[in-house]
Amino acid sequence: MKHIALAFALAAAGLTAAAAQNSGEIARVQSGQSCPGCNLFQADLSYRDLPGADLSGARLTQSNLSLATMNRARFDGADLSVSNMFGARFTGASFANANLTDTVLVGVYFGSADLGGARLNGANLSGAEMHNVRGLTQSQLSGACGDAATRLPAGLSVPPCR
Repeated sequence: MKHIALAFALAAAGLTAAAAQNSGEIARVQSGQSCPGCNLFQADLSYRDLPGADLSGARLTQSNLSLATMNRARFDGADLSVSNMFGARFTGASFANANLTDTVLVGVYFGSADLGGARLNGANLSGAEMHNVRGLTQSQLSGACGDAATRLPAGLSVPPCR
C-alpha cells in the first residue's frame, strides 16, 4: 500500500522513476566513455580524468565534478545546475547553452572553454580562471558572483560573492 501511495504522490508532483539517477550510465562515464543525453543526476565524477568526454544534453544536476580533469569535454546543452565543480580543469571544453545555475565553480580552470549561452545565475566563480574563455558576456556574469582572484576576459566583471 505504501508503494502505491508513493507512486501517486510522485505522479501528482510530476515526478517519475526516470527522474532518478541511472547508475549504469554513471558507471559508463566513470570508466571514461561518452554518454550524451544520459541521466547522470548526482553522479560522482570527482578526481576523474575524462578527456574529450561527450556529455552533451546530459542531466548532471547536483553532480560532483570537483578536481576532475575534463579537457575538450562537451557539455553542450547539459544541465549542471547545483553541481560542485571545485578546482576542475576544462581546457577547450564546450559548455554552449549549458545550465550552470547555482553551481560551485570555485577555482575552476576553463582555459579556452566555450561558455556561449551558458546560464550562470547564482554560480560562484571565485578564483576561477576564465580569461581565455570564448562566448562569455557581461549579461551572463551579472547573475553570478566571484572575487578578486576571478580572472575574466578584458572588459568583463563579476559581482562580489556575499
